Amino acid sequence: MTAVGTPIGKVGGATPPAARRLRRRDFTFDRVSFFLVFLIVPVVGYVVFVVSPFAQAAYYSLTNWSGFSPGMDFVGFSNYTKLFQDQTFLQSMGNSVALAIVLPLVTLGIAFLFASLITIGGPSNGPIRGLRNSSVYRVITFFPYVVPAIVIGLIWKQIYDPSSGLLNGFLTGIGLDQFTSFAWLGSPDTAMIATMFVIVWGLIGFYTVLFIAAIKGVPAEVYEAARIDGAGRLRTALTITIPLIRDNIQTAYIYMGILALDAFVYMAALNPGGGPSNTTLVMSQQLFTTAFTKGQFGYACAMGVVLALVTLMFAGVVFLVSRLTGGNDEGVAE
Repeated sequence: MTAVGTPIGKVGGATPPAARRLRRRDFTFDRVSFFLVFLIVPVVGYVVFVVSPFAQAAYYSLTNWSGFSPGMDFVGFSNYTKLFQDQTFLQSMGNSVALAIVLPLVTLGIAFLFASLITIGGPSNGPIRGLRNSSVYRVITFFPYVVPAIVIGLIWKQIYDPSSGLLNGFLTGIGLDQFTSFAWLGSPDTAMIATMFVIVWGLIGFYTVLFIAAIKGVPAEVYEAARIDGAGRLRTALTITIPLIRDNIQTAYIYMGILALDAFVYMAALNPGGGPSNTTLVMSQQLFTTAFTKGQFGYACAMGVVLALVTLMFAGVVFLVSRLTGGNDEGVAE
């Protein structure tokens, strides 16, 4: 028996041999090397290549550095004051926010539809499976994603060409003469819509495959039980599939939103000048022009800081909405 008042794990005030051996193993070579390789090195790399450049950009945003001169003057927050009085930048911010709202909803919605059809959209009788020849559809939907974004942009720019583009040629060929020499990327009414279509077309395959993998992780017994209870395909998708792959949808939404807030490659290929009346100009385009064309790196760094903050706010809103809508709840909705 241990003496009254003696801490648990000690006999007569002495540390048990097992505890001493455990303490000696705390700083073995294997343990230290493990922390060094898998914790310290990644953290140092993250600080050097992510945190440090951002901090440097934040500092430059408080100066009037031209990007090509050795000296610079500290101007405080005057770049930010000028930034929110710049109508062109404010328009580019509005375009970027519009892309971040529309593109994830459309892309992920279509991708989820395709993934559901390919995995569980088959016959109502027999085992749970997708449509016939679903592997062919999977390859077809994923194919655009393997093509580089800049190539996709250049290809679709030729397709949208008013005089010799494939799209106008097809439309006029079926009798729609109003599309003769129609400038899809040159009209303020259609430039942004045409650009969004290209981005959705290029990215939908990746998210389709992502959702296919997530849906295949759901036990087939769950879908069989829903089928026995008489749940249709729409109800199964809304009450079973979406809740069970909520984390995958949240991750995909954040990733797609970040890409939409940037969208530099697609915009540079389709609308290098920002489109008609800057209707397709995004923040990353305006940043690039300000830095490398106008030689105002300090001002451009301020744009970069604002873009980073908008991206963080977007991710925060997605997490908040997910939490408020039951993102932490487990189980299948009744």
